[in-house]
Amino acid sequence: MPQPEPTHCPPGLAVPAARIDFQPEDRRWIADRIEEILATGQLTLGPWGAEFENEFAHLCGVEHAVAVNSGTAALEIALRAVGVAGRRVLVPANTFFATAAAVVHAGATPVFMDTDPATFGTAPEEIERRLDADTAAVIVVHIGGYVSPRMPEIQALLERRGVALVEDAAHAHGSSYDGTAAGAFGAVGAFSFYPTKVMTSGEGGMLVTNDADIAAEARIHRDQGKASFTQNAHTRMGYNWRMSEPNAIIGIRHLQRLADMIAARRRIAAIYDAGLLGLPGITTAIPAAAGPVCNYYKYLVRIDAGVDRRELKQTLKQRYGVSLSGEVYDTPLHLQPVFERYHQHPLQQAEQICARHVCLPVFASMSDAQAEHVVSAFTDVLNG
Repeated sequence: MPQPEPTHCPPGLAVPAARIDFQPEDRRWIADRIEEILATGQLTLGPWGAEFENEFAHLCGVEHAVAVNSGTAALEIALRAVGVAGRRVLVPANTFFATAAAVVHAGATPVFMDTDPATFGTAPEEIERRLDADTAAVIVVHIGGYVSPRMPEIQALLERRGVALVEDAAHAHGSSYDGTAAGAFGAVGAFSFYPTKVMTSGEGGMLVTNDADIAAEARIHRDQGKASFTQNAHTRMGYNWRMSEPNAIIGIRHLQRLADMIAARRRIAAIYDAGLLGLPGITTAIPAAAGPVCNYYKYLVRIDAGVDRRELKQTLKQRYGVSLSGEVYDTPLHLQPVFERYHQHPLQQAEQICARHVCLPVFASMSDAQAEHVVSAFTDVLNG
């Protein structure tokens, strides 16, 4: 059944929740190179994958990058490489299923941590509260692409305690804090190139590290645990976690566009910052501080307890043509049925934050006029 046209949306200003942007010249560039590899027949673990790894390592300021077929694979390989099997791994409750699932698949036990309201991430005090002698690693997630200004504290704490820091940087391509890129704070970082991300390779992920041993382990694990591509000797219980050459080609082209795409997203975020400042009923969630460089994978807004989130989203879409994506995470992991047996303690901040936020549309091809329309619509709805 067709939906009625929005009644308060000027022509051309309807705003989708998200959009994947490939310019016509990008599509031609990608198609030409895929035609080349189809002619050669080398469709995996070839020169394009190696180039993508080199360019992404340069972006993150690290020595090594290992391309794999998903961000989930990157996380599991990272955990296997730092040696978590049979031990505990601290995991934020406010993150995607894959973060904790990777811990379980790597043979460890997830221990969920509460959320820091100031950053949507994890505070060092919460990490210290949960650490014990059996903790092998701590996963920190850069929610929405925002790198917490407290990352140096977390880094120093875990170095003192001899516990591996693993970064789930699935949201944080190109984000940084005080000159250190997301993915470069810990022993190892994991990125996702799923189509909704700031940059994509179609499907894919990347593991980044300054540790040559971790990189070597990752290369073994991603190719069925084989000692080398040309040797049929399996030394690890690996899996088919390879990235294909066509995916690497797509990723290279989007990586070349990343700086411009982030600049566009930050321009939209600045319009939101200015237009929503002081609006009753909400608080913009990611502070516009000078220290962190945020890629604005998500523009997060906290809503007050008296605002009905479902009604807010429905009204924005039906009356104003403004679609909001799903929440970053609407159910914290300790409340997900599959992780019920790991639920050990109440996590009130995670539950409140998951229940009381929305994500405003942000994408690279979004116009200033569209962003201003979102601000106007949001203001109208919240003012009742």
